[in-house]
Amino acid sequence: MKYYLSYALILVFALLQLSCKQVKLSDARDQYVNGLYYKASESYRKLYSESHGKNEAIRGIISFEMAESYRKLGRSARALSAYRSAIRYKYPDTLMYLHYAKMLHKEGEYELAIEAYDEFLKLSPGNILGINGKKGVEQAKEWKENPKRYKIEKLDVFNSGGSEYSPFLSQNGEVIYFTSSGKEATGEEKNPVTGTKYSDLFISRKNYRGEWQKHELLNPDINSAFDESTPSITKDGRYLFYTASSSDREQLARPEIYISRRINGIWTKGVPFEINNIDSTAIFAHPSISPSGRYLYFVSDMRGGYGGKDIWRARLSSSFKVDTVENMGPIINSSGDELYPYVRDDNSIYFSSDGHPGMGGLDIFEAYYNDKMNEWIVENIKSPINSSQDDFGITFEPKVEKGYFSSNRNDVRGYHHIYSFEYLPARIIIEGFAVDQDDEFISGATVSVVGSDGFQSNFITSSEGVYKFEAEKDKTYLLMASADGFLNQKKMLHTANLESDTTYYVDFEMIPYNKPVILDNVFYDLNSAKLRPESKSALDELIALLNEHPEISIELTAHTDRLGDEGYNINLSANRAKSVVDYLVQNGIDQYRLKAKGCGKSAPKVINRIIAETYDFLKTGDILNEEFIGRLTPEQQKISDQLNRRTEFRVLNPE
Repeated sequence: MKYYLSYALILVFALLQLSCKQVKLSDARDQYVNGLYYKASESYRKLYSESHGKNEAIRGIISFEMAESYRKLGRSARALSAYRSAIRYKYPDTLMYLHYAKMLHKEGEYELAIEAYDEFLKLSPGNILGINGKKGVEQAKEWKENPKRYKIEKLDVFNSGGSEYSPFLSQNGEVIYFTSSGKEATGEEKNPVTGTKYSDLFISRKNYRGEWQKHELLNPDINSAFDESTPSITKDGRYLFYTASSSDREQLARPEIYISRRINGIWTKGVPFEINNIDSTAIFAHPSISPSGRYLYFVSDMRGGYGGKDIWRARLSSSFKVDTVENMGPIINSSGDELYPYVRDDNSIYFSSDGHPGMGGLDIFEAYYNDKMNEWIVENIKSPINSSQDDFGITFEPKVEKGYFSSNRNDVRGYHHIYSFEYLPARIIIEGFAVDQDDEFISGATVSVVGSDGFQSNFITSSEGVYKFEAEKDKTYLLMASADGFLNQKKMLHTANLESDTTYYVDFEMIPYNKPVILDNVFYDLNSAKLRPESKSALDELIALLNEHPEISIELTAHTDRLGDEGYNINLSANRAKSVVDYLVQNGIDQYRLKAKGCGKSAPKVINRIIAETYDFLKTGDILNEEFIGRLTPEQQKISDQLNRRTEFRVLNPE
């Protein structure tokens, strides 16, 4: 408290000095108070350069007020530098620390911004702007690292040396209207608020190749020597709403909403659109007419809002007269500024805000009405459409997730430019192959697919047994493979709801008719028919197959190696086959569908391609009989005997 009192005394003394010696300070303040931020910033810059050698209080005053001017202009880098000077000179203003944090936030200096928000919240605990600012920084870091799948491009065909912003697409998407303060804008004077020319409305059309052509001024009955901006046109193309500011070179002109009617292809001279004649000091700007024509959304700071500028809507009669006006409420509006509404449909609104948690500056938000909850749901549309700078004025092409918006990203002057955006859906691929039990490719197999979204199609495997198709995220697919000589096989897959390209592999190892299929990983105790516990997994897979195909019966055959007496091996293998049958029956398989057979060592293994690729001493077609194994080394004989010890099944009635 003592610090603030002592600084106040120094401040009074400094102001007395400046009022005597530097009358320009009062001029700069008048310019700022009247909203002439560009003029004010130039005055403060000169004052600061002339203040070398003066005491810290004087330099703190000038630095702070210069920072405020730059902040209003959207020149965050310059504002940040000026706030740093004001803090260094100990200027006593609590909100300065919030603005300093917001400029760090806007410049993308996220770690420093968090520290600055924390410092501000020590001075102003519970301040919602500080809380939302810090939350926005924390979210922004994640959003920047994991951007949504939008392709963003700057449209130089529209952009010039000034600012271009607030694009609006016609109903068919073939005509675009936008605001520009470039060299082609009418009038020669510079706007003392922005330092650029006064803005006008422009129009551009697509050619037969879908390319935007050179833009041109909307007719002179709309544009004047002063500001016109933020166009919005009714669905039938007959009425144009826009923002216009009255001419006043000495103070900030009060924006108003104007309306123009299209007659014989020409827009008539715009006239003020009366919304509220009670609050004559309020601004009315950024109109957006709903597709149904029932509501006109707009921005105003009139009484009854939630702080700063709010989004309101007027219910209109069939003759475009205002019936009622309502604030859009605290879910959409914050204690900051909500600006540039765009009504995509009657249940979906886009707007920009610096009060909700965001990436910095103005972020674009979507608000959609939830009928079940009976309220609006607001979501930040995140990176890459939103950046740490100001992003606003979005418009969509019909029925697709693409369009245009304005941003001052990558422009040190804070000028706005028009960017295109297009959503690139995550590419979801499902692919796989069909093979038999010997891992040989099955060409010509049919993979039938049915999706939960109604998708249905058949795919034929290639000569290498491969199929492939594009799917959708967050959908369930049933796939069934069929081929001559094989049992049909079904598989189910649910794709994840991810924003990244993803490939899912669904392979089919198909079961042939009347051909032995080895049951891998079926084990018995030594010289015993007792199944070992680790055999359960493989046998449970066989149970699943039999349950999936209740129409088939199988023959289970067990084989031994070449060692031992023939009679003993026949008896052992028969008992082992019976052990498998018993396990299947115990787990619900009808015993009449099962047949057990013991072959002993009478049917030695025939080597297939896969086994030959695994063991270099074997080749495809080799028969592992006693004569062949007798020529092998002891280690090779051990491997061959293991290959002969196997349990197989064969489908008996494929029909």
